[in-house]
Amino acid sequence: MELLMDESRYEKLREIIKIYLPEDVSVDAISSESHFINELNINSANLVDIVLDVEDAFDIILENEDMDQMQTVSDALQIIETKISDKA
Repeated sequence: MELLMDESRYEKLREIIKIYLPEDVSVDAISSESHFINELNINSANLVDIVLDVEDAFDIILENEDMDQMQTVSDALQIIETKISDKA
């Protein structure tokens, strides 16, 4: 059951990320190990938008430290998991 939950969070995060991908990056390029800036070519302004959308979608609040640690899709998922667990 836990894996299913992680998978749905990953899909939700993927849906958010794909909105901000530049035209030269395919949605298929998004994987859990994708680096937002280096691999997905997401600029810092769009990264802030992703953070705001993640906060809304998952009903969490991300601090500046969280944003600094959010380098890859996997990092983002880890932070989301932690924030949701902390709220429970």
